[in-house]
Amino acid sequence: MPRILAPFLSAAVYARWLHLWVGCVFVGVILMIYPGTYGWSPAEVLVRAAPLDAALLGLAALVPAMRRAEGVQARLLLVPEQEQDIAVEPARGWADRRRTAAWLVGRVALGSLVGMFTVLTVTACGELLTRSEPCLYGLRLPAQGEVLWYPLAVPVLLFGYGWLAVWAGRLQLAMAVRLLGPSPAERLAAAELRAERLLERNRLARELHDSIGHALTVTVLQAGAARAVGDQAFVAKALEVIEETGRQAMDDLERTLVLLREAPDGVATEHPGIEQLPGLFDTARSAGSPVEAWIDVPSGKLPGVLSRESYRIVQEGVTNALKYAPGEPITVRVAVRDGRLELRCANALAAQARGTAARGTAARGTVARGGSGRGGKGLRGIRERAVLLGGEASAGAESGEWVLAVRMPLRLGA
Repeated sequence: MPRILAPFLSAAVYARWLHLWVGCVFVGVILMIYPGTYGWSPAEVLVRAAPLDAALLGLAALVPAMRRAEGVQARLLLVPEQEQDIAVEPARGWADRRRTAAWLVGRVALGSLVGMFTVLTVTACGELLTRSEPCLYGLRLPAQGEVLWYPLAVPVLLFGYGWLAVWAGRLQLAMAVRLLGPSPAERLAAAELRAERLLERNRLARELHDSIGHALTVTVLQAGAARAVGDQAFVAKALEVIEETGRQAMDDLERTLVLLREAPDGVATEHPGIEQLPGLFDTARSAGSPVEAWIDVPSGKLPGVLSRESYRIVQEGVTNALKYAPGEPITVRVAVRDGRLELRCANALAAQARGTAARGTAARGTVARGGSGRGGKGLRGIRERAVLLGGEASAGAESGEWVLAVRMPLRLGA
């Protein structure tokens, strides 16, 4: 019994019933204008009014905003399980307009049917309670004095009408999902948007990993060296480097947080590019690792995205060198050759890492730094950056050095 009565306790049922009545009101207004109901049988009224109603609804569906208006109204009153099942975008083509026209005609027809049964049910209930010769949906019944149970039939009649409204509302919702749902083009656009957001989150994760990881590595090395040396001048210099590195990390973090908030004007936030590499090398030198760098890139030659990703790749290479081979010389070469940007970051292997590099992990083409044998997130991020830009990346031990090599075309697809 509770399951039978449960729908009548749901607000969605009454909202859908109201949506059905909106369609019925449209037909009522048209009937008042043309052809009227006086002197016509219901069949004659239907034959004369239906073509006019369909024509008017078809003309209304040609307006692109009609699809949006109907979608908003359907979301509010039909209460779908997921709002995105019903689109709220204007019609963009004839396919959308045809679906909107079919929806309008179906909605009005179903609403008119429910409205007709509403009027008949209310009339029948009133006659069962008051008239001596009641009429039930056009069927003349014996006088009420002869049948005493007529009043008891009223709750049954109302219950049946209630379930009619419930099923009509569910049918109306199914029609809305079918006819007002997102078109294939809209579904494709939504899927592309979700993919773009996923790529953006991954890029932001790499940004944080590269910038904050580099800052923490330099900070730890500087603090350890200052404690080991004990010289006041060196300690002061180390603290200065730690402060500067911390400020840069805070700036990078702030830049990333700004990206998480959608800019109202749509202007992209600036990122460090290849022109900021000298500052990165100075930070590495202050951490105790000599850096020799050759940058042969004409000014303005690199696209913005390639300049930004190149900086992050070199930053990750220098950070790995500081982390796993502290104090060892670092060699960086950045050059443009034959329409491709070539990055090479090499450093002498630390004594404890040489044994790891000589083992079988080198056979896979890339060697995990630190001897973990799994490959770090930083190196995986470098490969992902290179592949997304149409290039390739490799990392491994070569002749006593750890070498990171990346090649990317200046133009995607070149």
